[in-house]
Amino acid sequence: MKNIKHNAAPLEAGPSGLALPTTAFSRTADRVITWFGEFASALWLVLVLVIVVQVIARYVFGVGSIAMEELQWHLYAIGFMLGISFTEVKERNVRIDVLAERFQQRTRQWIELFGLTGLLVFCCVVTWYAIPFFWSSYQLNEVSAAAGGLPYRWVIKSFLVTAFVLLALAAISRLTRVWAALFTAHNA
Repeated sequence: MKNIKHNAAPLEAGPSGLALPTTAFSRTADRVITWFGEFASALWLVLVLVIVVQVIARYVFGVGSIAMEELQWHLYAIGFMLGISFTEVKERNVRIDVLAERFQQRTRQWIELFGLTGLLVFCCVVTWYAIPFFWSSYQLNEVSAAAGGLPYRWVIKSFLVTAFVLLALAAISRLTRVWAALFTAHNA
C-alpha cells in the first residue's frame, strides 16, 4: 500500500489505487466495521461445523433437522450481510476500476464522492424499510413457518438493519476521506 506524506493526514492508496487521506472518523468507523467483519469471518467456521454436524446426523444416523438447516441459512445470511461493509472498508468490492484507472486522481475522487453519496442514499432507503420489517417481526414474536424450525425470526431480520447501518457507516467513513482529499489545503 502506497503511503504519501504531507501536511494533513497521510494519503493511503488501497487496492483500487485511489489515494485518500484517513480522518479521525474514518479510522474509528473502520475499526468498528472491521470488528464486525472479523466476527462475520468467525461465523464461517461455525457454519462449516453446523453443516458437518447436519451431514453426519443425516447420513450416518438418519436424523434430519429443519432447525439445523435453517440455522445454516441464517449463519450464511448473517455472515454475508455483516461482510458487505467490511468489503467496502477493505476495498474488496466490485468496482469499475478498469475504466477509472485511466482517470486522474482528482477525477476519480469526484466519481467516488458521487458514488458514495448514491450508496448512502440507498442505505438510508433500505434501512428505512427494514426497520418496520424487523420491528413487526419482533412484536409478533415471529417464528419459522416450518414445523421444527427456528424461533425468533426477528433476529435474522434485525441483521438487515445492522448490515445497512454498517454499510452506511462505511460509506460515511470513506466519504470523509474523499472529502478531505478534495477539499483540504494540500489539494488546493
